[in-house]
Amino acid sequence: MVAVNPEEARSGGNGGPIVSAARGGVPSLLRRLLSPTGLVGLVLIAVLFVLVANPVIRLVVSSVQSTELGTFTLENYAIAYGSMRSLQALLNSLIYGVCVTLVAIVLAVPIAWAISRTDMPGKGLIRALILGAFITPSYLGAIGWILLAGPNAGWLNQLWMNLTGSDQGILDIYSLGGLVFVTAIYAFPYVFVFVSDALDLLSSEMEDAANILGAGMWRTTFKVTLPLVVPAILAGSIITFLDTIALFGTPAIIALPARINVMTLQLWQFFEFPVRVEAAAAYSIPLVGLTCLLLGLQRFLLGRKGYVALTGKTASRRLIAAGPLRWVFFAYAMLVCALAVLLPYLALGQAAFSKAWGRGLSWENLTLGNFYYIFFQHQNVRESISNTFLYSAGAATLAVAIGLGVAYMVNRRLVPFGGLLALLCMTPFVIPGIVLAISFYSAYTAPPLSLYGTGLILVLAFTTRFLPIAYANCGASMRSINPEMEEAVRILGGSRLKALGSVIVPLLKKNLAGCWILVFIPAMRELSTAIFLIAPNTRVLSVMLLDLSEDGNFEALSALGLFLLLATILVVLVSYRMLGRDLLLRRSS
Repeated sequence: MVAVNPEEARSGGNGGPIVSAARGGVPSLLRRLLSPTGLVGLVLIAVLFVLVANPVIRLVVSSVQSTELGTFTLENYAIAYGSMRSLQALLNSLIYGVCVTLVAIVLAVPIAWAISRTDMPGKGLIRALILGAFITPSYLGAIGWILLAGPNAGWLNQLWMNLTGSDQGILDIYSLGGLVFVTAIYAFPYVFVFVSDALDLLSSEMEDAANILGAGMWRTTFKVTLPLVVPAILAGSIITFLDTIALFGTPAIIALPARINVMTLQLWQFFEFPVRVEAAAAYSIPLVGLTCLLLGLQRFLLGRKGYVALTGKTASRRLIAAGPLRWVFFAYAMLVCALAVLLPYLALGQAAFSKAWGRGLSWENLTLGNFYYIFFQHQNVRESISNTFLYSAGAATLAVAIGLGVAYMVNRRLVPFGGLLALLCMTPFVIPGIVLAISFYSAYTAPPLSLYGTGLILVLAFTTRFLPIAYANCGASMRSINPEMEEAVRILGGSRLKALGSVIVPLLKKNLAGCWILVFIPAMRELSTAIFLIAPNTRVLSVMLLDLSEDGNFEALSALGLFLLLATILVVLVSYRMLGRDLLLRRSS
């Protein structure tokens, strides 16, 4: 049996190994770095350098480097911002992001309030439909709304013309309003999740006090309830805004035909022949700066006021008896969910089983030929499906492994550079997906690590993109485990790696499985990152759908889109079965 100093074995608190190492001076620190645990920490540093630091450094360097001479220059910024077209794209993106955020707030906050604070019926159904909107790729929803509100041929426009005798439809999805609408109905779940969780934690004590003093339901809501969840609304709004301005799929499907140029489309144009990666890098740098600025602004604003509403006292939440208004709330929630899920799914289903989607529903128009075409005749679809599941599973596995390793090192304070490891894991959170793709392109298209054109670069890019999700979940799970169980393993002669494999992983297996699914689902539908890094033999489903959209083959596209949706729903149901909760983190019990 190996004798272990209890002070050294203790893995958390001020008496942890780092402090012991510091007391021992430089030789002790070197011994700890060269120990198996220290070497694992150094390996993690190297991996995170490849995944995070090197691409970011290459992005910044490329933006100020001459293409021919390799010298310092600001010419790339002059090219990127030297035309009215690129400046207009920047302005359009800001307008686009602000409008989508405002619409998402209007859609999400009333539903979150009605579900959390009133006796509105059908709450389970509404939550399930919002989850449906959350897992639906926005570019697939955009296709559904082209089938519904395309000029003249869209279902709703045809219905309008038949009812009124007009020769023109009333809706035009190919407009700024259409772009904002489609993006907002798939972005509002971000705001809903933040606000709903905040409202669920809020006690009714202050609302009861307001009612006793004579305030009615609406005054109490606007003067007491909503001000207390301002941080949640602000957090959800910032996430929605940043996600919107970095979105590629929906603008490519709607804004491009409508001749509305936004930043992501402008970045895409820099990759047309001749490729101007340096100009793309220069054009994308402000996106990173804007992300950091908004997150910093959020911390500054919230740090100036107090929003504490949850204390150690037992608190209860009393539902408001809304009377007949509860059916109005239910109708509003169903309307929003119908716009986001029911109508687009219905349109996609009709097109997927139709010979020609514009002919409407009829037995003569019914066919399974679209599914036969995509699964047995199209030469790239089966390879794309295989690539999608392979790359997504690889990225999820790698992200969870890195997230768990770093979370273990940081929480147990096993290495002196734990803060650096945590910072590198969370850095991709402030890098939009499209910027991350450009940084990977800059870093890994030339020797010594020439990965462009391989599946590995997609796996690594997806891993980096969703690493903050894996690390945050693993870190939260790690904090729930008492280090004493690992100490028992060490006292019995086991190493830390043995404790990690025999104690930590078995205890966290459900959490790790949930974390894997949380990375796998967004990786499976990721488009912004994939579009810049794919090669002919590494296409994934999201890019395949975009290609079918450009070909105008909406029937085959709908069939493939339904397959992606069904696969996603199956994964969600499996996760619900395993974890007892959905992806909106609402527990079943």
